[in-house]
Amino acid sequence: MDVPVTEVGKALSVQNVALRGIVSAVPDTVVGNAVFEDKFGAKAVAEISRMTGVQSRRVSSENQTTADLSEAAARQLLEKLQWAPDSVDAIVFVSQTPDYRLPATACALQARLQLSAHCAAFDVNLGCSGYVYGLWIASKLIDGTGIRRVLLLAGDTSTKLVNPEDRATAMLFGDAGTATALEFDESAAPCWYVLGTDGSGEKNLIVPRSQYRTALPSDEKLSAVLPDYLYMDGAEVFNFTIRSVPPLVNQVLKISKKDISALTHVFFHQANAFMLKHIAKKLSLRPEQFPINIDRFGNTSSASIPLLLASMGDDAKAARDVVMTGFGVGYSWAAVQLTMDGLQVCDLLEVSS
Repeated sequence: MDVPVTEVGKALSVQNVALRGIVSAVPDTVVGNAVFEDKFGAKAVAEISRMTGVQSRRVSSENQTTADLSEAAARQLLEKLQWAPDSVDAIVFVSQTPDYRLPATACALQARLQLSAHCAAFDVNLGCSGYVYGLWIASKLIDGTGIRRVLLLAGDTSTKLVNPEDRATAMLFGDAGTATALEFDESAAPCWYVLGTDGSGEKNLIVPRSQYRTALPSDEKLSAVLPDYLYMDGAEVFNFTIRSVPPLVNQVLKISKKDISALTHVFFHQANAFMLKHIAKKLSLRPEQFPINIDRFGNTSSASIPLLLASMGDDAKAARDVVMTGFGVGYSWAAVQLTMDGLQVCDLLEVSS
């Protein structure tokens, strides 16, 4: 879908919302690339690592879920910000690996975090673009609705979805859960969003038999996928990203009237290091403007942007004019240009597996 910059997505603005803090939680189990050499061979592992940039990833235990990681992140964030549980008006959980088909994981987390009964809680089923969509949803809840504080929990335990025999996915993904605190603030600078979708890409990144539509029999590649495993057509996803992300970034800069050279950072969804460097070159970004941590954590889907900030620590607290952009499964994409007036909390937390 090769479209002009002005048609990449819907342009939207949000007022009166401040980003107060981010905590990202990862399992303490680190899996390096060497463990794949017996299965795939050292040469293949080295080539995949060179292309994706992934050297290691965090892997959750069998009984550890995205909700567990996000809960740990939220507890630390609430404690560090000194937010009383009854001051949180809404909780939004963004993930494609929830605890159950029903009830919504956000409802369970409302109870586990001991938030008040007046707290709205709901799930959003999005992956790679999910964090930016979640920021937009949380911000719109605050902007003009009477809601003052929102917890955005975003993450995925994608390693539970990959076929260990599929080197295209087994070596790419990692697990993480995150918590972001947003609050009403009349003095906050406006945020500018661009959101878009091309659902014709659904079959290129999919778990084809995980819910109620159990197969796509006309597609031989999908019909061969084992039940409940993730399928990814890497070439198609790569091509979509290369043609879609630069105009996405350019459009959000156009509507926010910012120059890319003046941004302190562009925080990309950590999909593939080779791809990100190619996009950064097309956008004329300086190396210090686009941090990468996929080498240490893999592709963590909806958690990747907040995990990227958390892994930067104090450097993230110093970020000011930034762009965040997520893109992938759906196909779905989103970007936001915002001014960060100093995060009060930006922590990386390890959780026992």
